[in-house]
Amino acid sequence: MRLSRRALLRARPPYNALMAAAVKFARVEPGLEPVLEELRSREPIFHTARFGRTAEEFERSTLPDFWEVGATGRRYSREFILGMQQREALVDAEAAGWKTSGFGLRQLGPDCFLLTYTLDQSGRLTRRATIWERTADSWRIVYHQGTIVTAEGDDSLPS
Repeated sequence: MRLSRRALLRARPPYNALMAAAVKFARVEPGLEPVLEELRSREPIFHTARFGRTAEEFERSTLPDFWEVGATGRRYSREFILGMQQREALVDAEAAGWKTSGFGLRQLGPDCFLLTYTLDQSGRLTRRATIWERTADSWRIVYHQGTIVTAEGDDSLPS
């Protein structure tokens, strides 16, 4: 007897319960706590003094081929973001009351790390992922993505 998708979904625990139990999303690999603290202080990128707000700091903190996927799904090049920084003042996360939470960190290579977290921008929630590369004297971003979390769709299976 084959069960329908709907019957299978009813038979399993609610997806949100499964997600709540899955601590791997905010997991930090053992021994990486100092790296986590260093990178946490630089997030959200473009919106903290520690990351830097000038064009020179941005260039120093990103790889030449850096790009990101914004919360809308649009892709942005390094050059586009540099131009935007020169045209308009970026929001200061601390002054605006933005909150970060649920940090996770995974080492991808010898000097490459994936940092994930949730950003609350006064009620606008996004899941963030930044790939960081450690250099001899600092950190540089390889890639960044932000994805909007909708109230109706937060950690739920599609119907």
